[in-house]
Amino acid sequence: MEVVFHIAADLLMYGIFVYSVVLLLFYIFIGLYSIGATEEYLHKNNFTDYRMLVASPHAPSVSILAPAYNEGNTIIENVRSLLSLFYANLEVVIINDGSKDDCLQKLIDGYELEKVDFFVNYQIKTKEVRGVYKSKNPVYRKLVVVDKVNGGKADALNVGINISSNDYIVCIDVDCILEQDSILKMVKPFLEETTKRTIASGGVVRIANSCEIRDGRLIKVHLPDNYWARMQTLEYIRAFLLGRMAWARMDGLLLISGAFGAFDKEIAIKAGGYDHRTVGEDMELVVRMRRYMAENKLPYRVTYIPDPLCWTEAPVSTKILGRQRNRWTRGTIETLKFHKRMFFNPTYGVLGLVSYPYWFFFEMLAPLIEFFGFIAFLIMAIIGMVDWNIFIALLVFIVCFGYMYSAFAAYIEVTTYNQYRRRTDMAKLLLTGLTEPFYFHPFGVWAAIKGYLDIIRKKNSWGEMTRQGFGPTTAKKK
Repeated sequence: MEVVFHIAADLLMYGIFVYSVVLLLFYIFIGLYSIGATEEYLHKNNFTDYRMLVASPHAPSVSILAPAYNEGNTIIENVRSLLSLFYANLEVVIINDGSKDDCLQKLIDGYELEKVDFFVNYQIKTKEVRGVYKSKNPVYRKLVVVDKVNGGKADALNVGINISSNDYIVCIDVDCILEQDSILKMVKPFLEETTKRTIASGGVVRIANSCEIRDGRLIKVHLPDNYWARMQTLEYIRAFLLGRMAWARMDGLLLISGAFGAFDKEIAIKAGGYDHRTVGEDMELVVRMRRYMAENKLPYRVTYIPDPLCWTEAPVSTKILGRQRNRWTRGTIETLKFHKRMFFNPTYGVLGLVSYPYWFFFEMLAPLIEFFGFIAFLIMAIIGMVDWNIFIALLVFIVCFGYMYSAFAAYIEVTTYNQYRRRTDMAKLLLTGLTEPFYFHPFGVWAAIKGYLDIIRKKNSWGEMTRQGFGPTTAKKK
């Protein structure tokens, strides 16, 4: 029995070691590979005159879809921000998803709205639309407000797709702050001459906590004062500037942030729109659109833009952050489950052979492996099976590697867009990163484990997400 136990312990130890080595190699590859993607984008953008696109009547028609639920405190300012974006051929569709506050009434009063006769083409099945409103004031001619029965974010976005009149859709969170030229830069990939059809494009999302916001516009960038928001700032820089740029370059991107993404509406409809069965509707739609193109043997691409185009408020409490990471875990599990046919399937190219396996082993399973690995380590330590010299050496190596990866991401940020220009801000960010392996990361693992438990319990709700807001505090529940 003792021999069997030792063999099992050795297999576990070496298994985790091999898993860790492969993961580290992936991180090194992603970090280095992202450099070329960012340099290529910056070089091409040096020759782009966006003023021509602003003035051109032939610019692609774009509909911004923004679901709103209990946003009465800030909805007027948020919509004003969207209406002020630099883009001529633009429609702003606000979907009131059965709000229980005065969100709809504030929109009606603030933008002189009246209910209009509107034929809703239910290309995607959704909850009932109670009314469509447009402004009597020609100044707000771009604005369309939809009132519907509550059905969650995915259902609200599907209503927006059905209502929208333009060729491309940009799906955002209504409380995000967009850069004034964000739509111009997001539509550029759809215009570029290529043998492949661009079906989706993502943009970098940054943390707006502690930044100066006035009238729905970002005035000045500051590093967040709150520890949790500051850690998420570093995390977002790694994820967007390194991770997603690298995956986009190798044509293996599985996720475009729900806070800001552009899609070819025709393909989104043909793929079936957003799936309301998952809390990871943003990731699931991208995967399903890619499956649709691959299975119909249609050449396509999914792009990513490193420009900081969208700013969002990050959770500042462990309670709300935990709910967010719980939801992200459940969304990942659900998406990979829905599309398990892609697993190591050469039909889907890089997506099936590299992207899906990576997400399965190193995103979905990672929290489980870390959690049970920690439990196994505690047991082995108690019974005296740990070689402490080797353990300490490996621990120091892993901590140093993680910190160097974060420092590398910060370096890429400084040499490209340099949003945090005060040296004290970058120093504070790097000092905060020192605590990640011992505080922030273990918290994220535990939140993910709770996500697994909620999957077992078949919990499929967003939960209450309270935000401080750029104005008064608001609470959301999906």
